[in-house]
Amino acid sequence: MGAFTPTLFVVSGPSGAGKGTLVEQVRSLRPDLGLTVSATTREPRPGETDGVSYHFMSADAFQRMVDEGGFVEWAHVHGHCYGTPVSEVEKNLVSGRSLILEIDVQGALQVKEKYPDAVLVFIKPPSLDVLEQRLRGRGTETEESVALRLANAREELKLADRYDAVIVNDDLACAVKELLSTLECYERK
Repeated sequence: MGAFTPTLFVVSGPSGAGKGTLVEQVRSLRPDLGLTVSATTREPRPGETDGVSYHFMSADAFQRMVDEGGFVEWAHVHGHCYGTPVSEVEKNLVSGRSLILEIDVQGALQVKEKYPDAVLVFIKPPSLDVLEQRLRGRGTETEESVALRLANAREELKLADRYDAVIVNDDLACAVKELLSTLECYERK
């Protein structure tokens, strides 16, 4: 195998595919993976610290960063803007650490435009039926929300072929092993 190369990994997939759980478990097994602090225009919640929880900024400052190309990816979410600053990605890669971002499909494709060497990993549910069961099992989704998330999932699944790796999250332990193996494979190229 080749030498270690710090790599930017992006994990995404439909809501309910289990990407958050997968990334959380992989981070616990790979504490060497770098972390990024996202920027947001929303107000801090109690207990959140600027520069630790998020980089809290005004809408004007956020827009300036957008205009200057200061984000790897960004989006409007629930009335506020959120983004991953380029500086956060660069500081990890320069320090020799790989990092893993968990973001939506559109954001992942934005990252690939800015970082062609980024490795995109698509987390796929075993089926749309299983995805629907997971969404309903959360107990937090309205019927409209479930329908919207399933419609979005159908569109997002069509983009899986634009990713470097696709992992079907049918069995969590197997999916974690597969994601760890994917990370190691690309870091050793």
